[in-house]
Amino acid sequence: MKIAVASGKGGTGKTTVSVSLALSIGGRAQFLDLDVEEPDAHIFLKPQIEKEYMASLPVPRVILDKCDFCGVCQDVCAYNAIFAFANTKQLVVFDELCKGCGACTILCPQKALYEVQRPIGIIREGWRGDIHFFEGRLNIGEITTTSLIKIVKEKAENSETTVIDSPPGTSCPMVEAVRDADYVLLVTEPTPFGLYDLKIAHGVVKKLGKPHGIVINKYGIGDEEVEKYAMETETKVLLKIPFDKNIAEAYARGIPLYELDERWKKAFRDLFEQIGKEL
Repeated sequence: MKIAVASGKGGTGKTTVSVSLALSIGGRAQFLDLDVEEPDAHIFLKPQIEKEYMASLPVPRVILDKCDFCGVCQDVCAYNAIFAFANTKQLVVFDELCKGCGACTILCPQKALYEVQRPIGIIREGWRGDIHFFEGRLNIGEITTTSLIKIVKEKAENSETTVIDSPPGTSCPMVEAVRDADYVLLVTEPTPFGLYDLKIAHGVVKKLGKPHGIVINKYGIGDEEVEKYAMETETKVLLKIPFDKNIAEAYARGIPLYELDERWKKAFRDLFEQIGKEL
């Protein structure tokens, strides 16, 4: 079972929910921090990191003696990452735009292209008890967010239960993170801004055909419009986390909500059981 924790905007409490959900499982599980531009789940899970390795993408290079600058590589590239200039006998590759699909290398009529590996980030792997932890960290200045998310998912093992901390928003990285999940938890806050982004995220998971539910964080700080929207769309609100000073202090100290007291241990165990029943 793969459970993705997502939101339409940053700062709603995805990591708060995903870390405590993983801790509540009570057996061997897997945690993927796919918020690769700003991973922070390690602050709360505190895993023992055992491995750290490079993540890379294959990018094309040209053997000029073989190239006749026909432009096939340019035509098949969906990302405008390669250009052939027949008049000046040049082939230009923009590495940062290349997604490593390999189409240009495979389809080159003259077999004038080969590939080299270009680092885009690192993957950290470790354990917190029975939780197998994976984290992607994109290199500064990189734009290949979705590519690194794919690589982290490929590196992770097939586990009976996986919790995914997704990147914020509803663009390609979020879609890639949740697309093979069995269930999506949408974390929001009860404010007009939170509701606006919840509606967008809700539309995405419905389009993907994913079973889903809502967690309301900072409950009591705003209005009841999120609950009204949930009723109108027949979407279950599975958990409400109050706007509470003790929770904020624990968060600031890197203490997971699950470990705050027995009440929250029960709440997240119940949340995990509810998701199991939904599926």
